[in-house]
Amino acid sequence: MYRKSLREQTFKLLFRIEFNSSEEMTEQEELFFNNDDITFSEKDRTEIEKKYADVIKNLPAIDKELSEVAKDWDLDRIGKVELTILRLGVYEVEYDDSIPEGVAVNEAVELAKKFGQDAAPAFVNAVLSRFTIEGKERAAGSAADGKTKKTGESVHEEKSKSRDGANIYIVKTPQ
Repeated sequence: MYRKSLREQTFKLLFRIEFNSSEEMTEQEELFFNNDDITFSEKDRTEIEKKYADVIKNLPAIDKELSEVAKDWDLDRIGKVELTILRLGVYEVEYDDSIPEGVAVNEAVELAKKFGQDAAPAFVNAVLSRFTIEGKERAAGSAADGKTKKTGESVHEEKSKSRDGANIYIVKTPQ
């Protein structure tokens, strides 16, 4: 199975935690892997189970980070599909060194396009981009927006949209 397919299957398994207790998840895992719709190789099953277990192990920390980053969005208000995608995306950005940040965000957006509501891809992209190095630097720059640096210079950041709707940040510093 390709990595994209493995990610999608991991998402589908993770989605089940929204509807089942931790005690029921053992049975849910067996039902997931022993259905007639898809056949998993032993290697694929092991990889999905490992990623699933890692996400579950880190779920309290992931949810805490999501709560801090998704300001004005209580996790209970986020749709279950989008929340599951965000959890998997945060795991891949923050905890899985084998996946580049940009790939993790892009793949999460693709999952949101396939399984989420209309606004889900933009929401997932906006939230997960804050977890990337670039997003953290931008947030740090926004915190300094208009404030005096140690050298006495002020920083001004402008936000505009490109033709395709992407946010573009222009940081201006006096010379």
